[in-house]
Amino acid sequence: MIDMVEREDPIISEEEAAQYDRQIRLWGLDAQKRLRGSRVLLVGLKGLGAEVAKNLILAGVKGLTMLDHEQVTEESSRAQFLIPVGSDGQNRAQASLERAQYLNPMVEVKADTESAESKPDEFFVQFDAVCLTGCSRDLMVRVDQACAQRKVKVFCGDVFGYHGYMFSDLGPEHHYVEEKPKVAKPAQETNDGPEAKKPKVDPNETTMVKKTASFCRLKEALEVDWTSEKAKASLKRTPADYFLLQVLLKFRTDKGRDPQPSSFAEDAPLLRQIRDDVLEAQGLNNDLLPDDFVTYCFSEMAPVCAVVGGVLGQEIVKALSQRDAPHRNFFFFDGLKGSGVVDYFGAK
Repeated sequence: MIDMVEREDPIISEEEAAQYDRQIRLWGLDAQKRLRGSRVLLVGLKGLGAEVAKNLILAGVKGLTMLDHEQVTEESSRAQFLIPVGSDGQNRAQASLERAQYLNPMVEVKADTESAESKPDEFFVQFDAVCLTGCSRDLMVRVDQACAQRKVKVFCGDVFGYHGYMFSDLGPEHHYVEEKPKVAKPAQETNDGPEAKKPKVDPNETTMVKKTASFCRLKEALEVDWTSEKAKASLKRTPADYFLLQVLLKFRTDKGRDPQPSSFAEDAPLLRQIRDDVLEAQGLNNDLLPDDFVTYCFSEMAPVCAVVGGVLGQEIVKALSQRDAPHRNFFFFDGLKGSGVVDYFGAK
């Protein structure tokens, strides 16, 4: 899809050049042109979806379609700043449209009130990138597989209480450029010696280096075989949030919803049982996810949405603009520790 954007070579108007002046100075005119030629689908307009929408609209993509069939509730609007007060009962995407469009009139922002589950595969592949938030595991896997065949970039993300994650699949070959300090070759007439052989780095002069990164499908990333000795050895370095994600996705599949504070007494023991089942099925001990995890994974927290949404929006911008190294392929954020980690799962 990016190649098509390059052939079309979108024109940046004087008004757009003024609007995106800071960004053009940061990542260059070519990168901004690629963004201006890109259309993105965003599924899910809760707190995390609102953060991603804001970041993409301000970055200056060509178009953003916000897809959500759910209605506004007090719970879903707590961390959602695009929905005006008093919008309970309205469709979340439609209620978010006016404020989203106001952020940047140069971006075509649309609201789609249908269910993502009801959309055929052909719907998703018409975009340059698809970002799925608050979706079931089955839907994310289906969309990822469909988009892979058409080279559409796929991103997934969620926030569960103090915890959040993002996943990206940019295909088997994602090409991008990185800005690196220019290395000056030593002059021919310099004397021999260890200092003469060291390359000279000029911090004031940079060069663009072309690179390629490889990604795997979401299904493969979620189905790691932990029986090998190498995989077992890596368990000590594996973020607990990777297993927490699997537990919460299983809960969403089984119950058709996320854990809710109002039903904590019912949901907490069920989460622990799902934890036991999920880890046992992979031949792992349940101490990888201590019992107290249920205390910190209910509802969406606005600060966590802001962090994860910032990273998710940044990764979509980097992928579409083909500028800078992408996170490969998971980012996990732990709000209790105030830190995040990037880790790769799937075939190396």
